[in-house]
Amino acid sequence: MITMAQRIQQLRAERGVSGPALSAALGLPRTAVEKFETGRQTPTQDQQQKLASFFGVSAFYLRGESDDRTQMSDWMDGAFMDEPAPAPAAVRPAKKAAVSEDGTMFDAFLNSKKFQDALRTTVLDVLRSPDGQALIEKAVRKAGSK
Repeated sequence: MITMAQRIQQLRAERGVSGPALSAALGLPRTAVEKFETGRQTPTQDQQQKLASFFGVSAFYLRGESDDRTQMSDWMDGAFMDEPAPAPAAVRPAKKAAVSEDGTMFDAFLNSKKFQDALRTTVLDVLRSPDGQALIEKAVRKAGSK
């Protein structure tokens, strides 16, 4: 597997650019490219993007993760149709977070109709189950003994 250091060295050699000239072109310290190529320093994400853009390759290719030089921005070039794409449907504005009169979002959640319906359905399902029936009988016995 090729390393990023080897890939940078290869791309720079293909372009016929010196290390200091490449560093200057990218706005990096004069010895930065030399450090990248020897593996003494790893380029930051931002520096990797600058290098990939300069050489016209993908960041994956630069890092040695792929042998495909194609940049993502080029992937869709052949995908466009001669006819214009339909306009996207109108986007609804995002709803503001519901906050109850008490001022907490949790209270607003508890007061929402959907939550209450879901809770009611779940409780009724549990109460109708055999375990739920046993709980009801136990509660009735306990209430009758008082």
